[in-house]
Amino acid sequence: MDMNQALTAFSALSQDTRLRVFRLLVRAGPKGMPAGEISEALAVRQNTLSANLSILLGAGLVRNTREGRSIRYFADFDGLTSLLRFLMEDCCGGSPELCQTLLDEIACDPNREDCT
Repeated sequence: MDMNQALTAFSALSQDTRLRVFRLLVRAGPKGMPAGEISEALAVRQNTLSANLSILLGAGLVRNTREGRSIRYFADFDGLTSLLRFLMEDCCGGSPELCQTLLDEIACDPNREDCT
């Protein structure tokens, strides 16, 4: 990811509805959600949601697939990984072990006993 792509992603996430949509899709995981369910879950009008999903799509943070007359949306975990990698690429002045706690927290599986 380059600087312009990162700025586009941050810009997309800097608006309340888009951030809520993205977090909802992250929680939905690999099954994603149809647009109508997203709209219902967040109490957002369809046309407003559509505009915001287009911005997230353009930023590489979500992807979609058509299912008949419906469109299912998913968080694009490759896009999220690229954004996080961009943020962390120069971590800790050449001492990446200093960032290990943060990396462990991000990767933490809540089902593990040692995960807080």
